[in-house]
Amino acid sequence: MKSTEGLILVVDDESGIRTSVKAILQDEGYTVIASEEGVDALARVASEKLDAVLLDVWMPGMDGIEVLKGIKQLDQDLPVIIMSGHGTIETAVKATKLGAYDFLEKPLSIDRLALVLRNALSQRNLVEENRALRSTHDDASEFVGESEVMKGIMEQVSIVAPTQASILITGENGTGKELLARAIHKHSRRNQAPFIAVNCAAIPETLIESELFGYEKGAFTGATSRKLGKFDLSNAGTLLLDEIGDMSLATQAKILRVLEEKSFERVGGNRSVEVDVRIIAATNKNLEEEIASGRFREDLFFRLNVFPFLLPPLRERRDDIPPLVENYVQELGTQYSKPELRFSPKALQAMVSYFWPGNVRELKNVVERVVILAKGDTVDLELIPVSVREPKPGPKDSSTGKNIVDYRRAKEQFERDFFLDRLFDNDWNISRTSQQVGLERSNLHRKIKQLGLRDSEKGA
Repeated sequence: MKSTEGLILVVDDESGIRTSVKAILQDEGYTVIASEEGVDALARVASEKLDAVLLDVWMPGMDGIEVLKGIKQLDQDLPVIIMSGHGTIETAVKATKLGAYDFLEKPLSIDRLALVLRNALSQRNLVEENRALRSTHDDASEFVGESEVMKGIMEQVSIVAPTQASILITGENGTGKELLARAIHKHSRRNQAPFIAVNCAAIPETLIESELFGYEKGAFTGATSRKLGKFDLSNAGTLLLDEIGDMSLATQAKILRVLEEKSFERVGGNRSVEVDVRIIAATNKNLEEEIASGRFREDLFFRLNVFPFLLPPLRERRDDIPPLVENYVQELGTQYSKPELRFSPKALQAMVSYFWPGNVRELKNVVERVVILAKGDTVDLELIPVSVREPKPGPKDSSTGKNIVDYRRAKEQFERDFFLDRLFDNDWNISRTSQQVGLERSNLHRKIKQLGLRDSEKGA
């Protein structure tokens, strides 16, 4: 059972040091586990809920500085206290810049060790308390919405998150694919282990394999020590492969092997490394079309697509715009010391009516701009960017001179104009309007909500 004082990992290649430090800390009331080399230490960090790490610098294989880098990728807030019998100012400065909490010289002073560790755990507790205070608000901002499709997605998250199924998330840029992946991880049984996200489109093809699988010392010029890849770092947790549609066929084959065999080899290595990682893939591309064109492996698609999620664009779920605006106004209003800020009905209607080609990401950016510029407690229509309240027509076809219009946008605009005209003709009497347009009352209510129609639009 874990001590109430905390769980401490001691990493040192000398058995005598491990034994003596363990005895000292146990006398202080701590629970202590030990590791003699870097790779095992990182595995412990990934699998255990640690409160602090005591880390030697000079170790064979992976030295303490490399281990420190790996720890900070796994848990940025975990206090790491560096120990060294060959302490230099240069090493201490380097370790501190990489996030070490403190630097102790050997032979260790028991009093100094106890004090530094006590202070480190106190800081750790403050960080966790602050995170807990933010978590309720942060969790609410992950997925805010009243549309039926978003309610359905969150219901599916509650069902699939506790399983081990691979997941494929598709949707346009800015729809919140990474947020959805994080929500799945948070509600999974892996939520105490790392969540690592990799943007496959942002990493050059020549570097993607070493980024994912790591490399061994001497694998290539400049590989002076072993480096752990994202699969190592996300062991026991979740790995998001974002924009997987941009990954090369060669790398796709290696991802498929990991999914099938639960193992991989580092670049320059010949030893198979076992790994337990849940893969979530995301893309803005149609992978079935990519398969047909020979750019994506069909077998990998079937492996990833065990449970698919489709995040629709914001223009197709306008019911979500008012609660999203309210959520971001509260979040950003607090951040910019404007907690009472609210959108006027006309300003909110402009937000609802806009097409949002950049989806939720664009909406949040607009809200932040408005919050920064707002002087009173109300965001009026005039404060909404002209590009939102008076969107320009789309690009023109060079051969015809006519506007190039997205079919879905044209269809939606027709529906908005059609239903608004009928509602105004009938003074927003739902019964008369439903009879006139040939829809059931419930269906008309749903359509009004879906299109974000308001009687305040009359005369606009």
